[in-house]
Amino acid sequence: MTIAYTICSINYLAQARTLGDSLKSTNPEILFFIALVDKLEGIQFDSSFTMMYPMIEIDKIGIDDLEEIALRYDITELNTAVKPFCFTYFFEKYPDADHVIYFDPDIIVFQPLTELLTSLKSHNAVLTPHINTPIEDRLTPNELHHLNTGVYNLGFVAFRRNVANMRFIKWWEEKLRYECLIDLCNGLFVDQNWMNFLPVFVENVCVQRNPGYNAAYWNLHERQFSKQNETYFVNEHHPLIFFHFSGYDPAKPDVLSKYQDRFLLSERVDAIPLFELYRNQLVLNGNAYYRKFSCAYIKPPKVRRYQRVRKLLKRPAQYFIKKLQTL
Repeated sequence: MTIAYTICSINYLAQARTLGDSLKSTNPEILFFIALVDKLEGIQFDSSFTMMYPMIEIDKIGIDDLEEIALRYDITELNTAVKPFCFTYFFEKYPDADHVIYFDPDIIVFQPLTELLTSLKSHNAVLTPHINTPIEDRLTPNELHHLNTGVYNLGFVAFRRNVANMRFIKWWEEKLRYECLIDLCNGLFVDQNWMNFLPVFVENVCVQRNPGYNAAYWNLHERQFSKQNETYFVNEHHPLIFFHFSGYDPAKPDVLSKYQDRFLLSERVDAIPLFELYRNQLVLNGNAYYRKFSCAYIKPPKVRRYQRVRKLLKRPAQYFIKKLQTL
């Protein structure tokens, strides 16, 4: 059995559903779950949504001190901090699951994951690097950015069930309890830099360089797209396995990604059909509705700042509550 899952708060459920739709059409045998970093109380959903794609609220998977963890992080940090805990949950909850795969919600899968599952039979884990080839300019992102934010992109990672992986995942959990921060000055970029250790700590990790995997704004300098008989290809002869639409906002359809300045979407005529497809799917799956919701776990920035420094200042919590009431 193979399980795939994504993590999101309610505001990204249109993306999660779009990912689920793509997996259902290309890999119907894979069980897909949404780990929801939010609370469902009072939220109305189409019943067909929850039947097709089970949602597991993050407080139901057994993370010790979840509320305390949530106080440290913003929404991006918290959504990434729970990733290894979800791997543990699925491996423990489903003893027949041989493989567990994580995908970011802003991904579309275009092909059966046959090659990936074959790799997991002979490798302990599969990662994709941000880039396969050097970058010839100083635009964003370049190699320096990837050194700061991680060699591998953690919008995707896959593990096989074994002792070595479970030991690594437990180590990863403890790192992300406290150090899943966007803090480049201290070498931290949420969960990604920790994953640089996976090929060191665990033997026989597959670094997948197939350009059809995890195509995204950060590697467009080395990838061109085409379509033949309803199949998308990368660099003419590699089928596009999955595309990662990181930083794309359907409300700004002409912006390829807010995180880069290398390409205008209008300049990448080859990629325009992919982005049009994605935008249409997000609109169909209710993006405008879900984007209105705030994550139930995330406190206002002023509250978070007090929580982060409270232990250092050795002041009781009640002191800070009174201070916040005066702001």
